[in-house]
Amino acid sequence: MYRYIILSLFLLLQLRMGSWSQPASFEPSWSVVASPQAQGQYTLRFSTQLAEGWLLYAPDQVLLDLPVALLQFADSNIVVDPKIKWSPAATAVASELFGQPVNVQQGAVQWEMTIRINGPVPSVLAGQLFYTYGKEDEFYPSIGYSFQVPLAGGRSAVATRKENLSLSSPLAGCGDESPGNKSLLQIFLLGLLGGLIALLTPCVFPMVPVTVTYFTKRAVNRQAGILQAALYGIFIFLIYVLITVPFHVAGNAISPEIFNNISTNVWLNLLFFIVFVAFALSFFGLYEIGLPASLANRADARSGLGHVAGLFFMASTLAIVSFSCTGPILGTLLVGVVEQGAWPLTVGAAGFGLALGLPFALFAMFPHWLQSLPRSGSWMTEFKVLLGCIELALAIKFLSNADLVEQWGLLKREIFFALWILIGIAMVVYLSGWRRAVPIGKKKNIPYLRWALMVSIGIFTLYLVPGLTNSARADRKLISGFPPPLTYSIYSNATIKTETVRPLHNDYEQALRLALAQRKPILIDFTGWACVNCRRMEEKVWPDARVQQLMRDEFVVLSLYVDERKKLPLTEQQIVTMPDGSSRNLVTVGDKWAHFQINYFGATSQPQYAMITADERMLTRPKFYTPDPAEFAAWLECGLAAYRKLP
Repeated sequence: MYRYIILSLFLLLQLRMGSWSQPASFEPSWSVVASPQAQGQYTLRFSTQLAEGWLLYAPDQVLLDLPVALLQFADSNIVVDPKIKWSPAATAVASELFGQPVNVQQGAVQWEMTIRINGPVPSVLAGQLFYTYGKEDEFYPSIGYSFQVPLAGGRSAVATRKENLSLSSPLAGCGDESPGNKSLLQIFLLGLLGGLIALLTPCVFPMVPVTVTYFTKRAVNRQAGILQAALYGIFIFLIYVLITVPFHVAGNAISPEIFNNISTNVWLNLLFFIVFVAFALSFFGLYEIGLPASLANRADARSGLGHVAGLFFMASTLAIVSFSCTGPILGTLLVGVVEQGAWPLTVGAAGFGLALGLPFALFAMFPHWLQSLPRSGSWMTEFKVLLGCIELALAIKFLSNADLVEQWGLLKREIFFALWILIGIAMVVYLSGWRRAVPIGKKKNIPYLRWALMVSIGIFTLYLVPGLTNSARADRKLISGFPPPLTYSIYSNATIKTETVRPLHNDYEQALRLALAQRKPILIDFTGWACVNCRRMEEKVWPDARVQQLMRDEFVVLSLYVDERKKLPLTEQQIVTMPDGSSRNLVTVGDKWAHFQINYFGATSQPQYAMITADERMLTRPKFYTPDPAEFAAWLECGLAAYRKLP
C-alpha cells in the first residue's frame, strides 16, 4: 500500500509529464455491498458511474510497476483473493503515455473481489480501495476510497458510548481550559539561548568582527555604518522567521493532532535519531552539513545590489554558509516545540535569529567592544565537539521514544543511563586533553573555564550513576521524563515508589465495572509511552503523599495509552468521523483511545487527566500537565467533593 500511495502522490505532484499535470475535474464516486459466500468468506461489489469521456483502468494490469487496483485492509487476518471480476468488459486502447495498449472501462462499472476473514467476523468491515482513472491520455492514481460495509453474520465488540460525557456541563468548575504547554515567552527564550550557543561556533563567531569592521569602514560616516549593520542584523532575524512560514501553510490543511503525534510516531522518532546522529558526526568533524554551494554563490552574487537588497543577500549568505553549525542547533529547538503547532516554531526561530543578528548591530554601535571578544581559535572546535556529544545524547532520546512505543526492549532504563554516562565520560576526557599525547616534561595548563565545564559535566555524570541500579535512589528527578520509566527496566523485580498506585492498562470497561462495584469515581490518565511530561507526572507528582493517597484509596485509576501500537481485534476496527469532519481508521489500541480523548475530552495532548463517574458523567474539567503536587491534589479533592454530593 505504501508504495502505491507514494507513487500516487508523486504522479499527482508532477509539474509536467505528459498530461499528468492537468487537474482532474471528475473523481469516481463508489458504493460497496458485501455478500456472504461461505463461513468467513464474502464478495465485495464496488460500483461507480463514470462521467462522459472518463474511463477507469481495468484492474487486471500493471502500469509503471504500479497495480492499477488494490484492495487494502489494515488487519492481516483479512486475505484478498487476487482474482477480480468486472463488468462491462474492458476495451483495449492505444496509449501514447505508456507506449502500449491499456485496458479501460467506461460508463457504469462494477468490480467484484472476494475476501476471507480468518477469525471473528466483524459486523462492519473497514478498508480502502485504490484505483486509477483518466480521460483520453490522462492518468490519475486515486488516494484511496475509504469504506465501511456491513457483514451479514458478523458481530461487533465496539461498546456503545453514553452521551453523558460532556465538557460543557461538568459537575464542578475546577480544572484546566487548555493544555499547559511551554509559554511563547519560554520558547522565545529557548530560541535566544540556542542562537547564543550558535553564535559561539566557528561558522559564525569569526564573522562578527569581520562583518562589523566591513560596515564601519565602507560607510561614509559612523551613523551609516551603524544603520547598515542594524539592517544586516534585522535581515538575519527575518530570514530565520521566514523559514517557519511553510509550517503555517501546512497547519491550515493538517489536523493539530498531527503536530502532537510527531512526538510519538515511531518512524519520525527513528528519522530524528538518524538526523541527530548525522548532526553529531558533523560536529565531530567527520564531514560538514551544508546547503548547496550554488545557493550561497547566488546569494553572495546579489549582495552587491542596492543598499537594502544587498544587505538582505549578505544576511542570506551568512545563514547559508553557517548552516553546518546553526542547522543542528536550530533543528534541535524546532523539533522540541513542533508538537505545539506553527506559532511556537516561529517564536523559537525568532529568538534564534535575534540572538544571531543582534550582535552585529550592537558591535557596530560600540566598536570598542570588539576588543573584549575572545580570539577565534581551537576553543571553538572543542565547543563544536561538546555540542556533538549533546546531539548524540538527544539522538538516544529519540531512539528511546520509538523503542518505548513499539516495546522492542532495546533501550531499557539502565541502558539509556549507561549510554548517557559514557557520553558524559567522553566529554570530560575530551576537555581534560587526554585525547592527545602530551610531550614528556611539558606542563599542560587547563583554563579555568574548561575546569568549570569538566567539573560540571563530571558532577552531572556522577548524578546519573544511580540510574543504573533498581534501588530507591534510581529515580533521577532532575531529568525526570527523559529516560524510560522506572518500570521499563532490565531488572525483573524492579520496584518503583508509585507502586501502590497501579492504574488499569487500557481497560475502560473494567474501570467502569470496578467504579460501580466499589462506588468510586474513575481517574482517567491519557498518556503515551513516549510522553516526557507523563513520566514527569508519574515520577514527581504521583509519589507525593497526598496525591498518592487520593489516587490509591479514592479513585479507580485508568491509564489509556494513545500511542499503543497493539492492533485492535478486527471486530473493534472501524472508520470514525472526527470533530473536524475528517475520517480516521481506528486500527490500533492507541487509535481508539486517541479518538476517545479527542471526541469526548476535546484535546490531543498528553498527559490529560479526567474524572468521571461509573455512569460516565464528567465530574470536573480535565487537568493537563501539573508539576505542582499541591495543585494536582486540590483538583483531585475538588472532583471527589463533587462525586460525594451525588445522590
